Amino acid sequence: MRILRLGCLPLLLLLCSNRLIAQTPQADREALEKTDMAIRAAFSAGDITTAMRYHHPEVRKAITYNKLLVGREAVAADLQSTFQQFHLDFVENQVESLLLEGNTAIEQTLFTIRGTPLQGGTPFLFKGRSMIVYIRYKESPTGWATIREIIQPATN
Repeated sequence: MRILRLGCLPLLLLLCSNRLIAQTPQADREALEKTDMAIRAAFSAGDITTAMRYHHPEVRKAITYNKLLVGREAVAADLQSTFQQFHLDFVENQVESLLLEGNTAIEQTLFTIRGTPLQGGTPFLFKGRSMIVYIRYKESPTGWATIREIIQPATN
């Protein structure tokens, strides 16, 4: 009996240690929601440094059909250029679906961004759908970071 208990001890320790590392699905969903909110808040504030904390160094973003940004530096440079011209506010961010599988999450979202030109001009709305792939990333404040994103502009 003692041998049986000693044999179960390593298995029990392994199960407990894995349980401590992996969060519950609800905790993961909350962390992903915080990630999404932090990115949107950083965009609205024009805060590139904060926004990049939630982007993996190897991020790839397909902003338009002809524009693929590769790497955190490229995304940051594109944001810098955008923020020099416009103030951006997310006025809608409706998650259509979220698939959470281990260390990966895939979110599909309908969004509307209000852009206000900094040098005057008429504000505009940019609507579309995005698919964002998040992975666990210990350097992110929430433990999640974007690694892939595709934006599909609305056609109407």
